[in-house]
Amino acid sequence: MQSSPPTPPTPPSRGSVSAEEPQRRVKRSAANKARSSLYAAQLRAFLEAAEMVDADPDVIEDLLEGFQVDSSDDEDEDVNVEEEEEEGDPSAGVVQGVDAKQERGSDGREHPGMPDRSQEDAESETDDEDIGAEWEAYLQEAQTAWTKQEVKEMMLTLKEKGMPAFVTEYVVRRAVPIPKLLYAFGVCLCPELRAKQPRTLMYLLRVVLSRELESRERLSQYNTIDDVVNLIQTSSRILILTGAGISVSCGIPDFRSRNGLYASLQENGEYDLDDPQQMFDIEYFRENPAVFYSFASKIYPSNFIPSPCHRFIKLIEDKGKLLRNYTQNIDTLETLAGVKRVVQCHGSFATASCINCRVRVPGADIADDIMNQRVPICKVCNIAQPPAIPVKPGKKGKKRKEGWDSDASDEPEPPAYPPGIMKPDITFFGEKLDDVFERSLMEDRLQVDLLIIIGTSLKVSPVSETISHLPHSVPQILINKTPIKHINPDVVLLGNADDIILHLCQKLGWDLPEAPTLDRTLDAPRANLKKRPSAEFEREPRRVGNSHVWLFEGAEGGKWVDEIERQYQRQDQTTDVSPSAPSAPPGPSAERSAKKARTD
Repeated sequence: MQSSPPTPPTPPSRGSVSAEEPQRRVKRSAANKARSSLYAAQLRAFLEAAEMVDADPDVIEDLLEGFQVDSSDDEDEDVNVEEEEEEGDPSAGVVQGVDAKQERGSDGREHPGMPDRSQEDAESETDDEDIGAEWEAYLQEAQTAWTKQEVKEMMLTLKEKGMPAFVTEYVVRRAVPIPKLLYAFGVCLCPELRAKQPRTLMYLLRVVLSRELESRERLSQYNTIDDVVNLIQTSSRILILTGAGISVSCGIPDFRSRNGLYASLQENGEYDLDDPQQMFDIEYFRENPAVFYSFASKIYPSNFIPSPCHRFIKLIEDKGKLLRNYTQNIDTLETLAGVKRVVQCHGSFATASCINCRVRVPGADIADDIMNQRVPICKVCNIAQPPAIPVKPGKKGKKRKEGWDSDASDEPEPPAYPPGIMKPDITFFGEKLDDVFERSLMEDRLQVDLLIIIGTSLKVSPVSETISHLPHSVPQILINKTPIKHINPDVVLLGNADDIILHLCQKLGWDLPEAPTLDRTLDAPRANLKKRPSAEFEREPRRVGNSHVWLFEGAEGGKWVDEIERQYQRQDQTTDVSPSAPSAPPGPSAERSAKKARTD
């Protein structure tokens, strides 16, 4: 049998793939992925924080600039900012590696003038060593950048004086580079982020500072209702932050609860809305104001009387203790109760403005339109026009065999609404808050000695960020139906806000002011207006374990309360095992555990 001649070996060419090439590709792919993982993880962490800290489009564009991986080396393992898994804390620089791009032609192959394979591998290993050395140098620098005392002073400046004061002191006056400042907060930026524009670096600093401001440690010396009563008695500059929960008993639904306004709009389907929040969206209002005005009469303040919560704020003011009331409500019931030192953060029905010429009028001028579900028209933009000169009507179009022949004189349909529409001066989604909010907050943060939060979930920015701008040493009391899991108040009183306020007034020995008498043509609900007999308070609120949380009638604590109770039960069991151990309030570690439970 004749054998075929052996095939001569093919000489290697620059375009051929050697036996070691797959190993080289795997090695380069792993190196690329490792180098890019830190960049991807940190980038994703900072971009996700854009919901907490506003970022300009230019900043986002700069953050994404240069984020790519050579697809010719690793087509199946592209790094994606949204899909890259966290390996540790990305913002703290735990994941190591940086992005590196191979020098390739546009067709993915080598071209003359490019290094050969062996040279490329050698340079890649050298680059890896250089990058590793650079990153190691940053980590070493982070360890020695600040002393413990310096970090303590920086934290004190931030938490007591606020973010603007911190930036002024360390970025402006001391001119400390932002990457070095971030070391004090446990953040070591990867090389790619260090090379970003100054404006982008400032955004990264604001993200980290905001995170630190939100992580307030609870003041463990305050735990009981008696502590709350004593704080109210001894404080002289009380800041009260209120939301829709203080007006529910007046007949005004809140917005975000399961039985609230948004849920009702979603369930009924009475209005042509893709999302219930469109009811208060400025762009949607411009397109179709009739939808809002078909609904506005249901929340117009002429129908309602101030609740015990509103009158409690008035009582605090009468006693000379009210620094300011920041309300997110638009019902003006604080003003109706007689409160003078009030900031209506989201505006109110008290005035109205034209969306076209911005002329402002008293809210009473459009009250009749609101109650009769009419769209109010601006009298400035739509002044009476002189009668138009009559013109002869154009000829009717003739129907031809090939279609309809319309005369040029046919006019387009007129717009559904004239240019000037009046809108109550309530802040819709998409509108900026009035400057008085920021000015008042900057002034008050230096004076406040007690914060009381009543009837709000603190989910709407920027009012939701108010707490993080106050000194952390100021005691905080929460009065709400449900816990607020993203803050850490010192005493939490859960239940119906009116019941809690009446209970506190009884403990304080205070009488609420009488409800105002309204001269209204409409019937107004009058629930919860009279002082309740003391018999109603025989049932004392229940304390959750030995904690700072108290449950009143109507409380909805859910899993968060259950977790707090289990935590203190475990502590009690430990105390039973070691009876000689002295009892003490939960320390910082217990507080951190409780705070972690809030995120469930």
